[in-house]
Amino acid sequence: MKVDINSKIFSDFKSFENTLKIWKENNETIVFTNGCFDIVHHGHVDSLVNSAEMGTKLIVGLNSDKSVEILKGRNRPILTVESRAIVLAAFSFVDAVIIFTEETPAELIAQILPDILVKGNQYQIHEIAGHETVLASGGKVLTLDLVPGISTSDIIEKIKTLG
Repeated sequence: MKVDINSKIFSDFKSFENTLKIWKENNETIVFTNGCFDIVHHGHVDSLVNSAEMGTKLIVGLNSDKSVEILKGRNRPILTVESRAIVLAAFSFVDAVIIFTEETPAELIAQILPDILVKGNQYQIHEIAGHETVLASGGKVLTLDLVPGISTSDIIEKIKTLG
């Protein structure tokens, strides 16, 4: 069976809009989460799996390279947006990966209006970009427990330490 991973990757909302329309017409429960996903690790996979289980379609908003640099510093991202998108799209439980260039996905969330917005519990609900829009449209905003002791920043520091 041939799998077309690239068909799940969208460069912006406009290229995804028709897919979203079909999903909404089919009454899919749309879950949205986002992140940089610079070096995908156990914590990312755990969060994505748990997010996917909350609905029937999981959309991952992916920070562009410039957006990651703004958030994480000039030495990030480690991997290009194309590489990060392919890794995320390879997961069977991820239905779409949409790249966004802004510092936060608030505008993308407002365009999608997901049923459920999910982030890690390192954030309070009021700190999650797009929470007001989702709640105002009747959706839910939920947080997930993180896998303790693992982060991309920690992995990068360990690699630097090892030389």
